[in-house]
Amino acid sequence: MQAAHAEKLVRKQILISPRQVARLDQLAAAEGVSVAEMIRQAIDAFEPAPAEVAGMKSTELMEFVSAQLKEAIASTHKANQTVAEALERLSPPRKQ
Repeated sequence: MQAAHAEKLVRKQILISPRQVARLDQLAAAEGVSVAEMIRQAIDAFEPAPAEVAGMKSTELMEFVSAQLKEAIASTHKANQTVAEALERLSPPRKQ
């Protein structure tokens, strides 16, 4: 157990498959932490899917992700253009 845990820990018994045990042991060893610490980290890192995508079929999800990506790319291009224009205004005039 790492000293970083300030809160009280509670013992829980869980059932997982032999494949999951092997994977958990492998991950914990690779990270240099105990299996219990690896489980705590996994729980803390878990982010459930937002409600709007939770019930989507794979094709709907791909369309949703594609639309979000296109929006993000467009927003990034606009931000890059704004930054370039601001830098141009702030730059000293070029000597010819």
